[in-house]
Amino acid sequence: MVTAVELLDLLRSRRLLAIVRGSDPKAALSAIDVLAEEGVTLMEVSLSGADALTVLRKAAAGLAGSGVHLGAGTVLTARDAVAARDAGAAFIVTPGLGDGVTEAIRLGLPVLAGALTPTEVMAAVRQGADAVKLFPASAGGAPYLRALRDPFPAVPFVPVGGVGLDSVQGYLEAGAIAVGLGSPLLGDAANGGSLSELRRRAAAALDLVGPR
Repeated sequence: MVTAVELLDLLRSRRLLAIVRGSDPKAALSAIDVLAEEGVTLMEVSLSGADALTVLRKAAAGLAGSGVHLGAGTVLTARDAVAARDAGAAFIVTPGLGDGVTEAIRLGLPVLAGALTPTEVMAAVRQGADAVKLFPASAGGAPYLRALRDPFPAVPFVPVGGVGLDSVQGYLEAGAIAVGLGSPLLGDAANGGSLSELRRRAAAALDLVGPR
């Protein structure tokens, strides 16, 4: 587990959150290992992936002490939050607001809570989220994030959903503290696809977000 301050510091310094969601648990574990080897140190294992809690548990054990921090994503319910904590999640990511956020906060886990509209952003902050996952970011793109930053300059935003390698820089320039990359980064690697291509994309993503 990391503290809320530590998570925010990591997001601001690393600027990349890799989102792993796979249909093949063994392939998902291999993808996590490749990302770690390439220098990606913040990853979210989505609970919507196949046998995701086992993937999270094995990855967390295998990468303990490596400087890689693994969170659980697509946390919807209080039960999800507890199971993610028990599997070794260092932080929680949700697609929206609800019991998953409330329970994660009660458990002392840092939370990156999903929100899109100004009302949802205000609700996320009021509920106790440590950062806001702007989701789906592609609904408004970087200009929408820039507009949100005017009334919410102190809110740490992490755009996720439809963020591609070609749009990373735009979101960072619009004020994102980090970006979340799922399929544009993972491709089909977590489903049994090419790990060498994953290495190539990981290197390209890290170059885009700045010094490692």
